[in-house]
Amino acid sequence: SGKTTRIPPALSADGPVILLQPRRVAARSIARRIAEEQRWTLGETVGWQVRFERHYSRSTRLLVVTEGILTARLQTDPLLSGFRTAILDEFHERSIHADLALALLKQAALAREDLRIVVMSATLQAERVSRYLDGCPVIEIAAKAYPVDLQYDRDLTPATAVKQVLSRPGGHLLCFLPGAGEISQATAELKGHGVGKDVDILPLHGSLPSAEQDRALAPSASRKAILTTNIAETSLTVEGVTDVVDGGYHKVLRYDPRTGIDRLDLERIPADSAAQRAGRAGRQGPGRVLRLWDPRERLREHREPDILRIDLAGPFLQVIAWGGDPLSLDWFEPPPADQAQAALELLTRLSVIAGPRLTKLGSLARRLPLHPRLACLLVNAGASARAAAVCALLSDRLRPASTVETTVSDILSQADRMEEASPFAQQAAREIETVGRRLLKSSNPDQLDEQLLRAILAAYPDRVAKRREPGSDRLLLASGHGARLERSSGVREGEFLVAVDVMSARRGALSEASVRLASLVRKEWLQPTEVHLIHVFEAGTGTVKAFEQSKYGEILLSERPVSPHSERAAELLMKAIEESGLDPESRQLLQRAALAGVSVDVDAARRQACLGRVSLPRLDLKAFLPFDKVRTIDRLCPEQLGVPSGRKIRLEYREDGSVRLTVKLQEMFGLSETPRVGRRQEPVVIEMLAPNGRPVQTTSDLRSFWQTTYQEVRKELRGRYPKHPWPEDPWTTPATAGVKRKSGKR
Repeated sequence: SGKTTRIPPALSADGPVILLQPRRVAARSIARRIAEEQRWTLGETVGWQVRFERHYSRSTRLLVVTEGILTARLQTDPLLSGFRTAILDEFHERSIHADLALALLKQAALAREDLRIVVMSATLQAERVSRYLDGCPVIEIAAKAYPVDLQYDRDLTPATAVKQVLSRPGGHLLCFLPGAGEISQATAELKGHGVGKDVDILPLHGSLPSAEQDRALAPSASRKAILTTNIAETSLTVEGVTDVVDGGYHKVLRYDPRTGIDRLDLERIPADSAAQRAGRAGRQGPGRVLRLWDPRERLREHREPDILRIDLAGPFLQVIAWGGDPLSLDWFEPPPADQAQAALELLTRLSVIAGPRLTKLGSLARRLPLHPRLACLLVNAGASARAAAVCALLSDRLRPASTVETTVSDILSQADRMEEASPFAQQAAREIETVGRRLLKSSNPDQLDEQLLRAILAAYPDRVAKRREPGSDRLLLASGHGARLERSSGVREGEFLVAVDVMSARRGALSEASVRLASLVRKEWLQPTEVHLIHVFEAGTGTVKAFEQSKYGEILLSERPVSPHSERAAELLMKAIEESGLDPESRQLLQRAALAGVSVDVDAARRQACLGRVSLPRLDLKAFLPFDKVRTIDRLCPEQLGVPSGRKIRLEYREDGSVRLTVKLQEMFGLSETPRVGRRQEPVVIEMLAPNGRPVQTTSDLRSFWQTTYQEVRKELRGRYPKHPWPEDPWTTPATAGVKRKSGKR
């Protein structure tokens, strides 16, 4: 439709225009294209600005910028007074910077009636944006659509598909792949199959130097096969493309609340991305698209916005610097609560904010074109050349070195070999150093390793890890989760390190996170985030021990024995007594008290027994009862009961509320009434025993037993136990605990 190259120049006739593009390569390419179409001078009437690069002048009427540049301009000029129109292109991609820019522009428009906001996209949910912008007009532009022949083949690999398409006559080819690694692999496969003699195989992705990106986009008489990420999905028009091979995948950053880091996931593209990719083949004439998935597969309609899935520390710092509250800002779509909280916690941990305000460090950090982590690193290192190199490398998706040597820091090792870094990283390092020194108004000479290692720690305070064993590659992260140090890291010594490049395991996987790049940390550099007094009850010794633990997150730094706190020791002892249960004597006392109607506060007794102690006491429940309660219990529910034989026999008070007296039958002769206990004078259950101690009868009505059952028992047992008395009249016979006395002379 030409919306990107035609609408901005037309609007510039009414005042300066700033045009937002999501990618560096698109910003440069579009500025160049507009200059050609309008016959303007590039760098004068139309210009561009991306991070660390700029090509414009005071006379520029149309400035094409990447997203972070517009946000930075809104920081210094909240009303964007230098421009009449702000255009957000490709808004359907929903990058976090586009969402932030729209929110800040909406606030600017409330204070400035002449500011025009234009939101553009070929696959935009226009009505939703219109509602957000208070019902602004929606303009639809009908574009000429050339027919595109869609084919599907899920069995082809990307390299095989490219080879197949190139075997037919046609123009240039775009092959969409998830990332730089897949592009390198496909390039190697194609060249291994002899493809490339008559066709230029060119990579196109964000980490390439500008010159190589421009080469892939430049007009060419020879046929090109451009292997690209989604960088070429929108905005860019490659002249002469007639074929598209779509692998159907892209890599998406997702914030992982478990580990507090972004995770790079390989995912199927949404339907709007598939449509954008297919459209690349039909921009200038009929085209062909080969999709490497099953046509029956249903794709989700739209891509997921950045604000719902990535680390929000950078955007939140910009909002705070702008003077707003990230949690109450009128976002086009508000961020998830857990990610918002995590971002604020990180900014606080970095010491760039204190509550709702910027700190002195934050005021410096927000003016640097870097993530807050790297901005802190640069400031803490005094903007030295080595620190700038570290920041540039980490900004450029630093990858492990091809050869790994033992080092104190993978990052410093690569920073010391900047001549091997990409041209982009080298240029970025120079720009970062210049901006940093200008901001700090000082020139800090290169520092010793220790000073830079400390600066790296300051940038990644939440990424500290401890080896689980000396020399082990298994780590415990400060978050409490496990990780493994990969062989790509040369940090092989030291107990503590910073996991600079750590990627969490895929969702649902049981494996640990992997750390590819690390930097050494000395234990003495770590300030405890919390100091705990830990009390433990040792069952073996029956004592409470106390330890003071200094922790960094979930990592234990030190532990030393201390005297237990009286209250806490008592709590643990009380719990131990409760878990072990009451001894039989105490249980009997509770049953007696319940039957006597006397309340007993067992918890209070436990507490009184444990106060001031560190070892397990014996709980003597009776000793903690007032005298009047003990007297009432003894009177109504005695421990022992006297029987006619003259003996005192212990009563058994059971949990079901019954009371049992176990006694030999002969000891009960002469007693006609059943003994009763308790407040309600409940009858005692009497278990009669034979001379051998075995039960022969149980009764709670002694009179009835003598009258009805006794004679049967007598008849059955008198022959077995002739030495024991078995009188016909148990009422008048003296009770005895022994055998019959012998009569007659010796």
